[in-house]
Amino acid sequence: MARAATSKAASSGAGPLSNIKPYSASTDEMLRFYKDMLLIRRFEEKAGQLYGLGLIGGFCHLYIGQEAVAVGLQSGLDANKDSVITGYRDHGHMLAYGIDPRLIMAELTGRGAGISRGKGGSMHMFSVDHKFYGGHGIVGAQVALGTGLAFAHKYSEDGGVAVAYFGDGASNQGQVYESFNMAALWKLPIIYVIENNGYAMGTAVERGSSETHFHRRGESFRIPGIQVNGMDVLEMRGATDMALDYVRAGNGPLLMEVKTYRYRGHSMSDPAKYRTREEVQDVREKSDPIDGLKKIMLEAGISEDDIKGIDKEVRRMSNEAADFAESSPEPDVAELYTDVLVGSY
Repeated sequence: MARAATSKAASSGAGPLSNIKPYSASTDEMLRFYKDMLLIRRFEEKAGQLYGLGLIGGFCHLYIGQEAVAVGLQSGLDANKDSVITGYRDHGHMLAYGIDPRLIMAELTGRGAGISRGKGGSMHMFSVDHKFYGGHGIVGAQVALGTGLAFAHKYSEDGGVAVAYFGDGASNQGQVYESFNMAALWKLPIIYVIENNGYAMGTAVERGSSETHFHRRGESFRIPGIQVNGMDVLEMRGATDMALDYVRAGNGPLLMEVKTYRYRGHSMSDPAKYRTREEVQDVREKSDPIDGLKKIMLEAGISEDDIKGIDKEVRRMSNEAADFAESSPEPDVAELYTDVLVGSY
């Protein structure tokens, strides 16, 4: 089971942040979590295929292996007021938000029907309607921008919380700590989520970071931190509920380090020769988030037939997304002149 695969949750905080409890999900919720995680995986596998066929250009960073992070966290957010911002490994986050996979795949292939009308591609997807503010290619930029979103929530008194995802590599960027200082000083409503998948591009965490317990990175700014098993969707959801309660109570920012793992290379052009096949296979066998939840579901009395039905539906959805993208036209040439900001001096 996924919960037994990694170390127990840790915390640099106290009181309400000292004990993370897995979320007690209903049968319907477990089925939804399973479907959402499986959709991300099958969608990303299909995206990898389209990239190999040349239908997706530029960079493409897949989320395979990290599905429990986005699904567990975003299932706890209030879609009417909370906001999300992330880096360039963003397809999974958009799918976890319930955004139509056809529109996401169309965006990946640069089609006019895409969620950003084909202008964002893999790395810069955006949807104001869903309060999803990207998709950012500059490493660590989303942390400062997410802090701005949190300021907007506090300024407008709308009760919203900002969530800013970034990786273990981005954690070493200077702007991250400038943002921490501002957020703590002004008690901004933001959860900083470090997706620690073990490698910053091709550099192992231990080789690139002097402090490898990333949930402690906010201590000098008096920002409490928690460490969560990001391969367990129920622990992720439990930690999210606790974090949201803390931030919504006006306590200021929280740092959440999620221990996760990506099965593919950093991007589609990365052969990932910096790690062994045995390492990847060991994680797949012992800690896979989808298999871990499936085992819990079976123990809870959910039938194999119900699970197989979800598998079949998800494959259909990912295939339909690919077909929709391939059959959609490219953007009209006139789109070159829309959404362009022109400044005057």
